[in-house]
Amino acid sequence: MKKSIQIAGAYIGVIVGAGFASGQEILQFFASFGWISVIGAVIAAFFFAFLGMSLTQLGSRLQTISHKQVVYHLCGPYVGVFVDLIITFFLFGVAVVMIAGTGSIFEQQFGLPSIVGNVVMAVLTIATVCLNIQKVLSLMGMITPFLLLIVVIIAIYSYLTMDLNAVEIQKIAETQNSAVSNWVLGALLYVSYNIAAGAAMLAVMGGTITDEKTAGRGGILGGIGLGLLILLIILAMLTKVNVIDGVDMPMLSLASEMSPAIGWIMSIILLGMIYNTAVGMLYAFTARLINPEQPTKFKGFAISFGIVAFIASFVGFTTLVGTLYPVMGYLGFIIMIAIIVAWFRRKREIKEVAFKQAN
Repeated sequence: MKKSIQIAGAYIGVIVGAGFASGQEILQFFASFGWISVIGAVIAAFFFAFLGMSLTQLGSRLQTISHKQVVYHLCGPYVGVFVDLIITFFLFGVAVVMIAGTGSIFEQQFGLPSIVGNVVMAVLTIATVCLNIQKVLSLMGMITPFLLLIVVIIAIYSYLTMDLNAVEIQKIAETQNSAVSNWVLGALLYVSYNIAAGAAMLAVMGGTITDEKTAGRGGILGGIGLGLLILLIILAMLTKVNVIDGVDMPMLSLASEMSPAIGWIMSIILLGMIYNTAVGMLYAFTARLINPEQPTKFKGFAISFGIVAFIASFVGFTTLVGTLYPVMGYLGFIIMIAIIVAWFRRKREIKEVAFKQAN
């Protein structure tokens, strides 16, 4: 069970980047549709759990050390090449975005030059990626409980201090910017985008465990945890929708409303989640190109890639990656469909084997 919980914590850590934890993505994909978004959170939790289970189990079965084996297994030799290339590029792009985002938080929240944040995150990310995968997973999972705790506290505070009724909340929620046209598409596209980004690290996580059930359980627990976080953030923002109206970082705003100290704690947790995502992306990117079982070579390239990512965070690379985000969402649908088909195919194969053995 300990291994499953470690996988679950790392899974949440990879998916929950700055946009998720700050509430901005949850606002645009869920809460902007009002109370119906609660059902959207349940749908997202189901798919996060199912897809997390499938990817970690597949990684365990193939004993994969990068996402390449899993992608080609799911998508075949032709589509697999395209999906592999896009995911690999996107992994590096997200690492760059996380480093640049850290600079913004240092400048806005702490009043420090953005370059300080960029340097700190780049150094921490590179140093962590140079550790072995088990230590990487342990560090990534450590921050998740603190995020869950503070989100619970903010949600309770928001509910106890709400000054709007359900109808007023619905009306204001519907005036918020939405990333998609309806709540069902919002839930599905949000899962799709995040799975496209997280599939690589999920496959690597599964490859660290030989028991498929243990790996799959970690994926399920992580998916449920993500769904719970989404639900709590939705409820916190809806009950305080008049406070977060037009705010870039809604959850940070709610935390600061409670207390400046809570706002600082939330900022630190946000940095921790950015760190998790940056580490997961850079590790998976490096592992795709360099075999982690060659530690000296792997570390050398990880340092080089980290330095390039640091430099790229200053030259507008984030804009390039931003144009790729919608593409990743729809690429995620390809991966989701491939995972579902592979799951049913695997179940059919197991039944056929059992039938032959019985006869």
